[in-house]
Amino acid sequence: MKDMMELIKERHSVRQYLDKKIPEDIREQLDTYTDELNAKGNLHMQIIYDEPECFNSRMAHYGKFENAANYIAVVGKKAPNLEELCGYYGELLVLKAQELGLNTCWVALTHGKSKAKIAPEEKEVIIIALGYGKAQGTARKSKSATDVSNISTDSPEWFKKGVEAALLAPTAINQQKFKFELTDEHTVSAKSEMLGMYLKIDLGIVKCHFEIGAGKENFTWNK
Repeated sequence: MKDMMELIKERHSVRQYLDKKIPEDIREQLDTYTDELNAKGNLHMQIIYDEPECFNSRMAHYGKFENAANYIAVVGKKAPNLEELCGYYGELLVLKAQELGLNTCWVALTHGKSKAKIAPEEKEVIIIALGYGKAQGTARKSKSATDVSNISTDSPEWFKKGVEAALLAPTAINQQKFKFELTDEHTVSAKSEMLGMYLKIDLGIVKCHFEIGAGKENFTWNK
């Protein structure tokens, strides 16, 4: 089994997929992990398989999706922190998919209506395309560690690794509008900028990456 940092480095957004079904044993592992994450995050994420209609809309064609017939509907009860939770737990599911040999892409607007079951008190926050990519995707341009943190030569190694992992996180239109600050020896604050798209989802994703890189045992979040 690959470690989580390897998965973070290998995973890139993929929009073109092979016309290939996800086998039952892989589905079972994904569904089991989804249930675990839903319980931890009080979410209602659902994986919809063999359903090409969601990505058969004009917006999906604009987004250059091809053979996108499976997706994760990231759903949860309406709450102030819902978007951040969706980013955090959705990214853990993305990394699990990567471990199982699948590719993914976070999709905000360029898709049609999903087949997810959404209760009146719930909201579908975002969708994640899922499948076997025609290629593995490519790395994108990234900001530097000093752009997104108060990192210095004196910063502890775990903080440096956390920032490195956060910089590899997917964010909407690659905006990377987040900031990590080491506020004391073992406390970190994470904030997003005020202006931008899907910033709370992005914050959840980058916090997930930071925890993986830094090690949760090394710090606490500044509430």
